[in-house]
Amino acid sequence: MDWQETLNGARGNMGPCKACPVCDGRACKNTIPGPGAKGRGDVAIRNYGAWQDIRVNMDTLNANEPVSTELRLFGNTFALPVFAGPVGAVKLHYGERYTDAEYNDILVPACAEAGIAAFVGDGVDPTVLEAGTAAIGRAGGKGVPTVKPWDVRTVEQKMQLARECGAFAVAMDVDAAGLPFLQNRQPPAGSKSVDELRRIAEAAGVPFIVKGIMTPRAALKAAEAGAAGIVVSNHGGRVLDGTPATAEVLPAIAREVGGDLVVLVDGGIRSGLDVFRALALGARAVIMARPFVTAVYGGQAEGVAALVAKVRAELADTMRMTGATSLADIDATRIWHN
Repeated sequence: MDWQETLNGARGNMGPCKACPVCDGRACKNTIPGPGAKGRGDVAIRNYGAWQDIRVNMDTLNANEPVSTELRLFGNTFALPVFAGPVGAVKLHYGERYTDAEYNDILVPACAEAGIAAFVGDGVDPTVLEAGTAAIGRAGGKGVPTVKPWDVRTVEQKMQLARECGAFAVAMDVDAAGLPFLQNRQPPAGSKSVDELRRIAEAAGVPFIVKGIMTPRAALKAAEAGAAGIVVSNHGGRVLDGTPATAEVLPAIAREVGGDLVVLVDGGIRSGLDVFRALALGARAVIMARPFVTAVYGGQAEGVAALVAKVRAELADTMRMTGATSLADIDATRIWHN
C-alpha cells in the first residue's frame, strides 16, 4: 500500500474530515468538533503555509555519501525525527469507525514497527489514556502518554499509568487549557504555574515534555520547572484564534532554550521536506498528528507504514540534495526565506 492508496481509503471514513490531497486546514476551518481550527480557522492554514514559505538551499557539490535520517533521543534510536501526535476522543472528531482503544491499538505498534513512536492522547473519559498507555506497554514502552492539564492530584494519578507502561517519556499538552471540556472543572484544571509544573515533572519519573510552548518566555518557564523537552505548538489552532504559526516562533524559542531542552515542533507539518525545514529552524524532531489519523483510517497499520516510508524518503532526498548526510548537518545555512 502506498500513500495515495491510503488517502483513497480514508476518504468517506473520517467523519467531517475529507482526507484532502493537501491537508492545509482550508476545507475544515470552523469545524470543531472535527479536525478544524478555532474562530476564523486561519491558524491551521497559517501553520501549513509558513512551512511552504521556507525554501531549501540546493548544494550537490559534496561527496556522494550515504544519508542517515536516524535520531537518538532520550536513550532511544528512531528511524527518523518524526513522532505521531496525540489524538483523543476520535469518535467525536473523526466519526464512528474507531474507539480510542482501537485507534491506539493500530497506531502505537505500527509506529514502533516502522521505527518511530507515537504520542497518545487523554480525555474526560479515563479509558482514553488507559487504552493509550496499555498500547504503549504492549509495544515495549515505545510511546509517549500525553496528559491533559487536569488538577495536580489527577495528573499524578495519570502519571502512575505512564510509569507502569514503561513509556520512555511523558508529556503534558498545557495548551489544552483552552479546550471547552477543561473549563470550570472542580477541582480546577487548565493553566499551570512553574511550581505546579515542577511537581508534575517530578511525578513523571521519566523525561517530561511540555507541549504548547509558543514564546521564549514560556520555554524558559518550562526549563525552570524541570522539563526535559518542549513542543512548540498552538494545538493546531484549536484553542486560540490569532496565534502565529509554529514555524514563525520556532527559531527564537530554539535559540533561547535549544542548548538546554529538547525542542520539538508540530503544526501543519505534512512532508519530509517540512521535517527538514523544521530541523533547520532549530527543532530536534517533529510531531505529525492529522497525517497519522489519515493513515490509520485509510490503511490501518499498512497506512502508517506507507506514511512513514513516504516522509522518510522525502527527508532523505532533501538531505541528499542539500549536502546534509546526518540530522546534525541540518541547520539554518541549509534554508532560505524572506
